[in-house]
Amino acid sequence: MSPTLNLLTDIEGVTVGHATDLALGSGVTVIIFDEPAIASGSLLGGAPGGRDTALLDPSMTVQAVDAFALSGGSAFGLDAAGGVQAGLREIGRGFQVGKARVPIVPQAILMDLLNGGNKDWGRHSPYRDLGYEAFKAAKTGVFALGTVGAGTGATTGTLKGGIGSASAKTSAGHTVAALVAANALGSATVGEGPHFWGAPFEEDGEFGGLGWPADFDTRMHLKGVKVTATTIGVIVTDAALTKPQAHRLSIMAHDGLARAILPAHLPLDGDTIFSASTGRRALGDPAEFLEICHLATLVTARAVARGVYEATSLPVPNAQAAWRDKFGLPAK
Repeated sequence: MSPTLNLLTDIEGVTVGHATDLALGSGVTVIIFDEPAIASGSLLGGAPGGRDTALLDPSMTVQAVDAFALSGGSAFGLDAAGGVQAGLREIGRGFQVGKARVPIVPQAILMDLLNGGNKDWGRHSPYRDLGYEAFKAAKTGVFALGTVGAGTGATTGTLKGGIGSASAKTSAGHTVAALVAANALGSATVGEGPHFWGAPFEEDGEFGGLGWPADFDTRMHLKGVKVTATTIGVIVTDAALTKPQAHRLSIMAHDGLARAILPAHLPLDGDTIFSASTGRRALGDPAEFLEICHLATLVTARAVARGVYEATSLPVPNAQAAWRDKFGLPAK
């Protein structure tokens, strides 16, 4: 049974905020934890970009994070975490170091510099301000999907990408949820058609309810061989996990990328998944964690497809067509 909203915010203690600049063709998404969350992550693409990702290794000292930042802008976008830190510092959050507090905000970026938006921003990039704006916008409940936040400028091999999210509950009542910015070198749909590779995992027609096509085109459909891509995201559960368990959760979420994008984890992708545990529900039998891992794969695949399904084209010349532009919306 899926939770009510089918979003990352189905997990208590998690808020999500977007900052979107359609003229820039880029943006920032932040995930804020009400309390520091045990966190890890894994980078399986060949061209990742990130900030404070090394501390997520299970062997590193810091166990918990205050927030995650996802951003467009390629390496320029790494300024976004500074804006999120500024917001967290204003409310007294951060890792205690003597009398100082240092907000812990690991960040991943995606490449959206070639999508037609105006990237002539002058001396300093706008991403620190966008990070602060996204922090201030963070809220519980419903948040927008598609061409918003870090998914504003996202593209895929065949169709416009965007922000997607999905959630599920285990049989023991734990919630598992994903949020991704789908910006893959490969494709989330089969060949040139409307059917999603993630179709077997779809729930309640959340990305059109089209099922499988009559036949399959398994050739590569890439957006280029001289560009970089990157699908970035987070997987979160309310189950109480250790840092090594959170690391395993991020690896399982990568399985979801591989089920929703063909091909995934290419040398020019920077596929990065952060993971976190809010720890609000105890973990009982070891089999409960196995089910959480299983659902991490499924909700990530569903989130990728939703990100493409919900996207709209950028308002710029020669913008990549969105799924809705090309195929329309299914009849209700």
